[in-house]
Amino acid sequence: MPNIASVLKEEIARLIRRQLRGETENLKKASSRYRSEIAGLKRRIDILEKEISRLAKMVPISAAPAVDGESETRLRFKPQGVRAQRTRLGLSVAEMGALVGVSPQTIYNWEAGTSRPRAEQLASIAVVRKMGKRDAKARLDQMRAA
Repeated sequence: MPNIASVLKEEIARLIRRQLRGETENLKKASSRYRSEIAGLKRRIDILEKEISRLAKMVPISAAPAVDGESETRLRFKPQGVRAQRTRLGLSVAEMGALVGVSPQTIYNWEAGTSRPRAEQLASIAVVRKMGKRDAKARLDQMRAA
């Protein structure tokens, strides 16, 4: 007569295998479903990328320089640049402020890096950058006369 312990042990092992088989089947099905969804998403991405490249080719070439033109009008600002420009032109802080259209304290703040100029002030600074010493002095004299 077989030992009751060995029969019980075999029956428990059989039940565990049966339960694990059911669990792994569910996992296999879910994994297969996920793989097919991923493959579908990859196909969709490929289609969309092809559509983007096709549409990019249809964009007129003349529109591209307009975007580049906007980036060229963006002006950079460095506090050391304001000071260097002012000393190059031989201007005091008050004179530089008068040329740009701001107070002398604002020029000090820009040079110290505690504040930054607005867009219209950056445009004024760009105009001053293009001036020479004579142009700057003539402009200041013209402003004083007016």
